[in-house]
Amino acid sequence: MSQMRRILIVDDDPLLRVSLAEQLGVHDDFVPVEAANAAEALEAVRKGPIDLVIMDVGLPDGDGRDAVKKLRAEGFNKPVIMLTAHDSETDIVSGFDSGANDYVNKPFRFAVLLARIRAHLRQYDSSEDATFQIGAYTFSPNAKMLLSESGVKLRLTEKETSILQYLNRAKGEVVSREDLLRDVWGYNANVTTHTLETHIYRLRQKIENDPTNAKLLLTDAGGYRLST
Repeated sequence: MSQMRRILIVDDDPLLRVSLAEQLGVHDDFVPVEAANAAEALEAVRKGPIDLVIMDVGLPDGDGRDAVKKLRAEGFNKPVIMLTAHDSETDIVSGFDSGANDYVNKPFRFAVLLARIRAHLRQYDSSEDATFQIGAYTFSPNAKMLLSESGVKLRLTEKETSILQYLNRAKGEVVSREDLLRDVWGYNANVTTHTLETHIYRLRQKIENDPTNAKLLLTDAGGYRLST
């Protein structure tokens, strides 16, 4: 199963908003979230998690670019794509200055917007600021940390971080022990599956409510996977 991405669509045009939500919803890896104005958008991001925002410039309660500034000020670092009926250089520059990652002019083809969405998600995933949702935790590979819903920080070792990164990239599919050993430890003949199992055991001690009955980091078909 693919990793589900929550895409926030912010536009006061209900026809466009619903149309985008329906088209995104066709794709198994997207969960559309709708907001009709800036206030609803800010509230949706605060409730989270949101993986990407599609923000219209003209909103009934303010300029979408000001809403993006507020999002950035509150710590939202995920991609933002602006929608606008104006394509002047000044409008585009002010949009980027507000913290937007991209601009799409109305009217647009959905295929073009979809390509931009996927490109920005891939770029974010490979950035140092990337965070991912793993169960009830927010996973920050760069900080080598998991953050629980209650705000508790769980520190990870370098190997634990690498294991979670590799399993997360598999998007719920089983990863063999051999593939994990090769990716995390490299081609080191001195490393055995026992070494991997020890790290899996320690990870479960950190992230599972009951490590003897794992619900998040699962053993399955000769390897391991993350529950989705």
